Amino acid sequence: MPDHVHLFCSPATVPPEPLERWISYWKAEAARHWPRGAEHPLWQRDFWDTQLRHADSYNAKWSYVRLNPVRKGLVDCEAAWPFQGEENVLRWRE
Repeated sequence: MPDHVHLFCSPATVPPEPLERWISYWKAEAARHWPRGAEHPLWQRDFWDTQLRHADSYNAKWSYVRLNPVRKGLVDCEAAWPFQGEENVLRWRE
């Protein structure tokens, strides 16, 4: 999306690191490598998080994210949006 990003993540440690620390690091790294340096500030201070507890929730949210550009009228179908994908699929054990 032109004005926001959706990230799906899972903790790599037990107990997990605070999400705020991870988001802060990610935003700093993305801003540091942003190709158009005059576009600052790049990020808003806060973020919205949602905890997914079941595979059904994950699938519903992933579908929402993929259809977001279609709902906003940026493309006609989800496959036409060039900025989507999964780096690593999150596997569920239920």
